[in-house]
Amino acid sequence: MAQNLIEKIAQRFAVGLPEGSVVRSGDFLTVRPQHVMTHDNTAAVMKKFQSIGATEMADPKQPVFTLDHNVQDRSEGNLEKYASIQAFAESKGVDFHPAGRGIGHQVMSEEGYAWPGTLVVASDSHSNLYGGLGALGTPVVRTDAAAIWATGTTWFQVPPVALVRLGGALRPGVSGKDVILALCGYFGQDEVLNHAVEFSGEAVAALDMDSRLTIANMTTEWGALAGVFPVDGVTLDWLKARAAALPEASPSTARFHQDRIAELEARPPAADAGASYAKVLDFDLSSVTPHVCGPNSVKTLHSVRDLASKKIPVQKAYLLSCVNGRVQDLAEAASVVAGSKIHPQVKLYVAAASSVVQAESEARGDWAKLLAAGAIALPPGCGPCIGLGEGLLEDGEVGISATNRNFKGRMGSREAEAYLASPAVVAASALAGYITGPEAYEAVELNGAVEDQPAASGEAKEIPILPGFPESMEGELLFCDADNLNTDGIYPGAYTYREDLSREQMAAVAMENYDAEFQNLAAQGDILVSGYNFGTGSSREQAATALHYRGLQLIVAGSFSATYKRNAFNNGILLVDCPGLTEFLRANGPAAAPTVRPGWKAGVDFRTGKLKLQSLDDPSRQEEFDFAPLGPTAQELVLAGGLENLVQQKLQPQSG
Repeated sequence: MAQNLIEKIAQRFAVGLPEGSVVRSGDFLTVRPQHVMTHDNTAAVMKKFQSIGATEMADPKQPVFTLDHNVQDRSEGNLEKYASIQAFAESKGVDFHPAGRGIGHQVMSEEGYAWPGTLVVASDSHSNLYGGLGALGTPVVRTDAAAIWATGTTWFQVPPVALVRLGGALRPGVSGKDVILALCGYFGQDEVLNHAVEFSGEAVAALDMDSRLTIANMTTEWGALAGVFPVDGVTLDWLKARAAALPEASPSTARFHQDRIAELEARPPAADAGASYAKVLDFDLSSVTPHVCGPNSVKTLHSVRDLASKKIPVQKAYLLSCVNGRVQDLAEAASVVAGSKIHPQVKLYVAAASSVVQAESEARGDWAKLLAAGAIALPPGCGPCIGLGEGLLEDGEVGISATNRNFKGRMGSREAEAYLASPAVVAASALAGYITGPEAYEAVELNGAVEDQPAASGEAKEIPILPGFPESMEGELLFCDADNLNTDGIYPGAYTYREDLSREQMAAVAMENYDAEFQNLAAQGDILVSGYNFGTGSSREQAATALHYRGLQLIVAGSFSATYKRNAFNNGILLVDCPGLTEFLRANGPAAAPTVRPGWKAGVDFRTGKLKLQSLDDPSRQEEFDFAPLGPTAQELVLAGGLENLVQQKLQPQSG
């Protein structure tokens, strides 16, 4: 049976699959990633690792530690934290890259950890970047990272996959950053939310590696869980060049071994002919001109041509981050500012994505051009991109940045405004003192289309049920008719850092910010149904556990935020995706209130993946819906009461 590239990589790194199994989108798998990266949050993962009773790494060569977020902080507390991470790495035989080496995602690429055709995860949302190299890079939460350290494995649900076909050719002066900003804004209605994206099309071959890494990185902001480019001549040339540039004694030499590259060249990972996709998006790169997103939103898109006429003044400009701090990015900016001076009312901050990037930029002369123009150099790392260190936005200021996020308050004051743009536009704006590009651009309309694909018809099959897992359940429906019901609505932020609340107290405030009547309507044993992207927003675990404590035995939604789903299953809580049920309830009369009891009893059959409704008013009226069955991996998590308990169970024989 034909598989897309995401399914094929997931199959390759799955463990414990029954013989003959073919991995499909929606499947829950136990996977053994090639690598797992943690950065400054390694300290938090260390605590998780110890709390589950682990003492040794399952595979010391699987984790990678990189210090990159708060590298400007020279306080005693931060230096002690960094020293403890390094000591832990040395004691466990884990590869460690200190502060100043660079941003973790760039290091993972430069050192050959992110290898084409492999599954590589990180406890950071921008692990999508590895897809530029043809790896399936996707984020995990800290509990997952600790589980991988201890057992080598974690769980993964294969997401729906969107095929993005790129056509046309980029105009002169248009960069990969312009492409991904245009994609985020043009397809800004959650078209790829919680999907993995596979890039294809005639235009891909003309995109260099820096452009691919930039585009893959910001598929995160587009809403995707991964963004993967094909492994082609561009990929192979980059690998060969990187291998040739390595110092003789580099520990990365084994990862960039010529035999490994030759094997990849002989058998590049690729989707099968006739593979299925959830949707197909077509986008014409020749319609892209330089664009800017903002303020304070990635999906608010403007052409540079339109904004330049408004002469929006800027006070700070940034050339840095894992999305746009590479050699080509610095070179583009340097060519714009060469021989000129930064506007006296603007501060331009520059940080290379890694020490390797900075050294090459210095050798090329680009770094010197930026400094001569008045740029302020920062050490390789994240810094102001995430609101740490020197150069943060202050009240009333406007910043233009070659970073990947411009959420309100992320880069400093919530009373500031942040725009995103390419390195060339950032540099031109720093010279002019207002948002503009290095040249005039003609007006061009973006051109793209999206088409949902019919679901692949597969043979109905029963799922084996593990001993102790319920084959079925029954309950009355409770309907919260809302899309994007966020974690603050589910569990208010005012309680998030209250560690003194009992389970009963947490249950009593569930949905407080969504609907004050929820508590009066909810009953023990209810099955909660909601809309799409349920649990979006912050990563607070209590948004999942509070509903469980309230006595809801199952949550059904059109779709879930990926982070919410991870938090739920990591706490042993049942979720089911069933868009058909959501659409049925909506079609049978608009909800009269935020929370309603629509008058249906549900029977859920986990063996067959069937959800059957019976009307409470007219028992002869029945409806049936399919949902993706929960395989052994998901069942195991629920039976164990969550991932930490499951890991402890797996470790018991080691200590017995």
